[in-house]
Amino acid sequence: MVIKRLHDMGIRSEHAYMAAIGSIGLSVASWFTSLNAEPVGGLGFRRGRGLARADRWGIFVGEWAPTFFGLGVALSHYEQQDGTLTASVHEIREQKKTG
Repeated sequence: MVIKRLHDMGIRSEHAYMAAIGSIGLSVASWFTSLNAEPVGGLGFRRGRGLARADRWGIFVGEWAPTFFGLGVALSHYEQQDGTLTASVHEIREQKKTG
């Protein structure tokens, strides 16, 4: 089970949620950077390839956010069942060492 394996590796639902929020910011940053890196189109406007490529980069990175949110929800459910939802990663590791 992937979720159990992630949980055993020390990845918590909070980590997945933070990755999702970070990917939203990275999506905006990659779109803006790609938009500014492309050459200006005709009549001084950014049109054509530059805008299309910037949109594709933003969408590509933006697709990561739902995946990370989904992993966060799955990890949260697993943590609720496991009883480790409010425990820190260090407490979980100590419990595994002793028991």
